[in-house]
Amino acid sequence: MRRRGARGRGAAHRRAGRGRGPRRARAGGPRPRPGAGRIGCAGSCRSSAGASRAGSGASGSGSSRGAGAAGVSPVSSALPEPPGSLPGGLAGLPLRPDLAGSKPYGAPQLDVPVRLNTNENPYPPPPGLVSDIAAAVAIEAASLNRYPDRDAVALRDDLAGYLGHGLTRANVWAANGSNEIIQQLLLAFGGPGRSALGFEPSYSMHPIIAQTTATGWQAAARDEDFGLDPARAAATVRARQPDLVFLTSPNNPTGTALPLEVIEAVCAEAPGMVVVDEAYAEFARDPAATALTLLPRYPRLVVARTMSKAFALAGARVGYLAASPAVIDAMLLVRLPYHLSAVTQAVARTALAHAPALLGTVAEIRAARDRLVTWLRELGLVAAESDANFVLFGRFADRRAVWQALLDQGVLIREAGPPGWLRVTMGTAAEMAAFRAALTAVLGAGPAVAGGQGAAR
Repeated sequence: MRRRGARGRGAAHRRAGRGRGPRRARAGGPRPRPGAGRIGCAGSCRSSAGASRAGSGASGSGSSRGAGAAGVSPVSSALPEPPGSLPGGLAGLPLRPDLAGSKPYGAPQLDVPVRLNTNENPYPPPPGLVSDIAAAVAIEAASLNRYPDRDAVALRDDLAGYLGHGLTRANVWAANGSNEIIQQLLLAFGGPGRSALGFEPSYSMHPIIAQTTATGWQAAARDEDFGLDPARAAATVRARQPDLVFLTSPNNPTGTALPLEVIEAVCAEAPGMVVVDEAYAEFARDPAATALTLLPRYPRLVVARTMSKAFALAGARVGYLAASPAVIDAMLLVRLPYHLSAVTQAVARTALAHAPALLGTVAEIRAARDRLVTWLRELGLVAAESDANFVLFGRFADRRAVWQALLDQGVLIREAGPPGWLRVTMGTAAEMAAFRAALTAVLGAGPAVAGGQGAAR
């Protein structure tokens, strides 16, 4: 993820878009290079209070896609009613009562010079991988009249080989992104009358998917430093008795990695399943300290991973899990037939064959992350220790003012975590230089913009 510049799309895609009308902003769309004359938005990035407040998000990773918006205006979840639709929109439909009042999930999708809000890998696939993916997809295209391998056997073989730890295809399952993995786990082990427990702040899709699967959600608090004390975590699980426990390590949005002793303490007390979401595991300072090492001892432990982050395949939507063979049997009960397309399987297998090249940028991202933490602290800010490809920093009395001031300069980051905190994804060297310049300017504007002291919000 190796040419520098626009994130997520190549030059061919940019050429294809020329001559068209105004683009609607979308995740993975064209990203202009930050440079002279491009960072400042001259006020055009100013968002309306309502739409911006709905779109920036208080927590979560911002991984889902949504409707775009022209220019740099935040995406609105309110779509115009098509002709013949029921008056009142959702109010005219027999929606499940527990979904009433819910809002669609999604981070702002804005076409601004520097987008550092959705924890993507900033480096696009190298040319060799692009060519091999095109060839692999061309082979599959010749037989798209046939359904794909519904159990993705070859892909699961390759994923097991990548993970190591003695795993085989019998221990691995794949789906359309790790969110679908989470959904399938909740379909199998959650549902009406059951509950899931998470330690917050954490990935906001966990409670959202719990709700959509009619699974009750129990929230417990993390420690002040965003970690978890093993004894306290175990006591919480013992007292709450959830059917599933979600542990995110490294955690989103804080970047905190959990020691294995925390996971073991929770596994020892959990009456049901324990799901460790390791979406950012490759970025950890100690990648060997993974919950994969605990699988032989805990048959109800599940480790969820994704190819969206370190593998730079956010646009391909590939997630997977590792667990005991019995868990894979449970996934077969709830997965939709042929849920993973032949094209997706081909793309993922090709990327795994290029794993050394794709993961070659991980060390660079780690080093840049650690430098950013040091720089933020030198500015007098608080920056959380991070084992991911992002940094949570603050604390601001009015983080919305800081977020908006950065957006006005063409830099989009994320409102995430507790009040007063912001999260920035690691970008290219040019993108990070633009972020530093913009933040320096914002802080230099004084307490009225930077927030100063007071109650964080």
